[in-house]
Amino acid sequence: MSTTAVTPLTIQDAEALVTAAREAAEAAGVTVSVTVLDAGGHLLAFRRDDRAVLISGETSTRKAYTALQLDAPTADLVEAVQPGGLFHTLPTALDRPLLFIAGGVPVHRDGRLIGAIGVGGGAPEQDHAFATAAVEALV
Repeated sequence: MSTTAVTPLTIQDAEALVTAAREAAEAAGVTVSVTVLDAGGHLLAFRRDDRAVLISGETSTRKAYTALQLDAPTADLVEAVQPGGLFHTLPTALDRPLLFIAGGVPVHRDGRLIGAIGVGGGAPEQDHAFATAAVEALV
């Protein structure tokens, strides 16, 4: 059985993701923070706009981490942590906190998870749209 190596998320990829997300946010008139993590959860890139709310740096990082760990957009997980949901206790079960607010999106290459992007600073739907636009722009 042969396995095909998948190119990991590079710093160039991470910078392209940050740029694309920031451009999408700027076009919408929103100031944001953007975090890009590699497949191991290590920080590859981070950028907070000067006027973005300070907490957006933390939320963008937690959104990226959550999307990476669960290999799913955080927008798709919001219902799962509500009372009675499948992941109701998960946000408090781990040492590193997860954040179930839209804006985190996993990044795949050739069907393999290679990292994640998180955007914070706008409304959750906006953050999700900016992160999704960035992933779609990555070639």
